[in-house]
Amino acid sequence: MKRSRSLVLSLVAALVATLGAAWVAMPAFAAGASATFAKTADWGTGWEGKYTITNGGGSTINGWSLTFDLPTGTSVGTYWDALLTSSGQRYTFTNRSWNGSIAPGASVSFGFVATGSGAPGNCTLNGAPCGGTTPTTPPPTTTAPPTTPPPTTPPPTTPPPTSGLPKHVLTGYWHNFDNPAVELRLRDVPSEYDVVAVAFAEATATPGAVTFAVDPGLSAALGGYTDADFRADVQTLRSRGKKVIISVGGETGRVAVNDAASASAFADSVHALIGRYGFDGVDIDLENGLNPTYMGQALRSLRAKVGANLIITMAPQTIDMQSPAGGYFKLALDIRDILTVVHTQYYNSGAMLGCDQNAAYPQGTVNFIVALACIQLEAGLRPDQVALGLPAGPGAAGGGIVPPSVVNAAMDCLAKGTNCGSFRPPRTYPGLRGAMTWSINWDVSNGNGFARTVKPHLATLP
Repeated sequence: MKRSRSLVLSLVAALVATLGAAWVAMPAFAAGASATFAKTADWGTGWEGKYTITNGGGSTINGWSLTFDLPTGTSVGTYWDALLTSSGQRYTFTNRSWNGSIAPGASVSFGFVATGSGAPGNCTLNGAPCGGTTPTTPPPTTTAPPTTPPPTTPPPTTPPPTSGLPKHVLTGYWHNFDNPAVELRLRDVPSEYDVVAVAFAEATATPGAVTFAVDPGLSAALGGYTDADFRADVQTLRSRGKKVIISVGGETGRVAVNDAASASAFADSVHALIGRYGFDGVDIDLENGLNPTYMGQALRSLRAKVGANLIITMAPQTIDMQSPAGGYFKLALDIRDILTVVHTQYYNSGAMLGCDQNAAYPQGTVNFIVALACIQLEAGLRPDQVALGLPAGPGAAGGGIVPPSVVNAAMDCLAKGTNCGSFRPPRTYPGLRGAMTWSINWDVSNGNGFARTVKPHLATLP
């Protein structure tokens, strides 16, 4: 047997010498752990890559480390579903806590975005060759010009992880409190909204745990509104094809998930609220600090309890999505495989840098919205995971209020390359998920202008 195997390997070596890199890129002959590489998107100045690690052996793999070289001029930027260390042009990715164990016949994957045109080489998996899975020359690429018209295919293309939502979605927040905006029973939310985020679940004395009940002030303002009424209204909206999610946090929220125990408490308490009220998912709207490691752990635990149709959304402030190294941004990339959508709040922020890093764009403009959304779209989030969050007119925010027509123009620019301001993104993102507003109550107070202008426009997006 050994002599036969040696003969085969000799033949393989001869074929490799004859056929070159195209043969090297094929899977290894030997069974066991192997890794295959694919460029899932390429836009000339950069690309998105994915490694899939497969256990072809007969025993479980507990922990993995994959290392490769990139040529000078090519470097890794954002990444997900792995931890990264690097030395010069040598990059080492290791498993996260949830994907280190690979059963026989199973696979896990991780991805990253790179700048430059080079491809990985000299790949090793747990110290052994990856299996001839990294080509020494890059596959053919499609180069996209940086000017109009932009290409129609955005970098990330993996299908969304959840079902039951339209391709383009309008989300609005519903107030579970009494303030100067119009008070509404949940069942009276206007029909334009696809997703209703109930604001907010609140912290308990147990770190990480949250609770929810109809606010007494709201109940009084509505002439009586009980938990039973609210639960019935959740089901009413769901019967209309809407999704209702519970939002955690808000401006005054103090929910803290900073260790394994609080992550478990968060997952358990949100799961209990989903069971009690019938929510379709959870929204993370923490404005007072977020630990991406333990919140990611909490959300993965929650998804394991609820299932693949759990909706997970986020509503970070603008400053939170300026850099992939920030907590919110890192969390979004870390859970990219289960994340539904990020509704960044493009208001109350002042001027910010866009993805070109060349100008501080003033809030309240098409340029501001497009240039900042471009950061997320170019750094690893799929277009269907990006939506534009704007206030619903006077009273809803301290700054950054724009007419709904500006929201539509920003979506057109991002999705179709039309109606842009002076800033134009490097490509189009036809899968852009849609828009969010703070809030439904403020929109109703202002004559429903946001929903009635933005919702019909979603149907015009590709």
